[in-house]
Amino acid sequence: MATHVNDLQVKALVEITAALSSSLNLEKSLEAILKVLSDSLEMQRGTVTLVEPGTNELRIEVAQGLTREEKERGRYKIGEGITGRVVATGQPMIVEDIGAEPLFLNRTQARKDLAQRKFAFLCVPVKVNNHVIGALSVDRLFKDNISYEEDTKLLTVIAGIVGQAVRIRELAEKDKQAVVNENLKLRQELKEKYQFGTIVYGSRMMETVLEGAMQVAESQANVVLRGESGTGKELIASAIHYASPRSGKPFIKVSCAALPENLLESELFGYERGAFTGAMERKAGRFELADGGTIFLDEIGDLTPATQVKLLRVLQEKEFERLGGTQTIKVDVRLICATHRNLEEMVKTGKFREDLYYRINVFPVFIPPLRDRKEDILLLADHFINKFKKENKKKVKGISRAALDILMAYGWPGNVRELENVIERAVILCQKELITPSELPANLGAREAIELPAAGASLPEIVASIEKQRIREALEKYKTQRNAAKALGITERMLGYKIKNYQIQ
Repeated sequence: MATHVNDLQVKALVEITAALSSSLNLEKSLEAILKVLSDSLEMQRGTVTLVEPGTNELRIEVAQGLTREEKERGRYKIGEGITGRVVATGQPMIVEDIGAEPLFLNRTQARKDLAQRKFAFLCVPVKVNNHVIGALSVDRLFKDNISYEEDTKLLTVIAGIVGQAVRIRELAEKDKQAVVNENLKLRQELKEKYQFGTIVYGSRMMETVLEGAMQVAESQANVVLRGESGTGKELIASAIHYASPRSGKPFIKVSCAALPENLLESELFGYERGAFTGAMERKAGRFELADGGTIFLDEIGDLTPATQVKLLRVLQEKEFERLGGTQTIKVDVRLICATHRNLEEMVKTGKFREDLYYRINVFPVFIPPLRDRKEDILLLADHFINKFKKENKKKVKGISRAALDILMAYGWPGNVRELENVIERAVILCQKELITPSELPANLGAREAIELPAAGASLPEIVASIEKQRIREALEKYKTQRNAAKALGITERMLGYKIKNYQIQ
């Protein structure tokens, strides 16, 4: 008989181990353990009772064969009743006839048939690192040939497994809370970093721009940021999001110019496994990730007609399908987009959908180029000096008058981004307390000589000098003649002719 019992015990332990490995959910794991005890070992009404940290009371975590109301009634103080005494002493208890035991409180009122049938009650402590955190108890229909001591030993082993499962949950909850706290901390840091108050400016033009952006931030309206590259459109988009009611939700950024058409569509809308070669698993798109928050589409003027159609549907219907999928996904996303292109001209020539234009152009914000707000140059230069001297551990305190004159006279085709790069380079090169003209790129002064022709110059000379400057700027910014010609609005052949005529290197 003993061999048969041991075989059942081994089988039960194997089933319990398998049940634990199949689920990381504590409640499901404990329910699976109690089911094994009931099905394989005839131990009924299994209950796991744990100490509640806040109240230091014992409450039923899971119970087999009890209703929700019965579980709620099953609360004890430590030391109260059999379960409370087991937790208080850390020692198992065996009650061969619970109907005759005054310590047995039957607080759950689940054992109303005690008079008709004789039950034994087995209760063992659940421990973690020798610290009692609860108890495991079962009912056993009384039989003369049962060894309750053997049952108690088995339950003690299983209680150890329960303790480890509880410990794993506690560690997982701590890790989860740590991640939540870290996310909250990062969100707060981002919110502080991208507040409107952190944007550096001194000009009336930028003050007007930011006043409008702050007003629209509180709304749900779509926003389009207009302006040349490098003027700070992404910074203002971030400020709008973090000043909005959606600030606690994701802010997802996508550069429409950085990705080819086939990749951009899958990035925006995601794809199903097998949607195309290399799609080994399902991937959520940026719109899906931005649900409840804001998506920022930089250089929206670069979208292809096919992608424009899909974007229009998302804005109108707030739904889309992943590539290769049939399931319609609903999203609640605010759109902020940016472009340096002339969207109105693109609408006229059919390169940009008119209905999409009206959808995104609810609240346009025009950001002026740096050359039109030169009051900001000194403030921005000081800001970047402080930033890069800390990063590079330099003792630079400021910029000399001669160097500032060069910065103020320069046209800044690359706007604030170009100024930032110039100051970073100057801080790295500077060996004294003040940045001088020798730490600035030599071509800053050379370009200005072209931008400002000599007094008394003829109109063709003025036009030629401006044209040469714009061509140089476009070539440096766009790197290739093809892209430069496109930005200048002339053919590549015409640009090649002008480069040769002006002897531009």
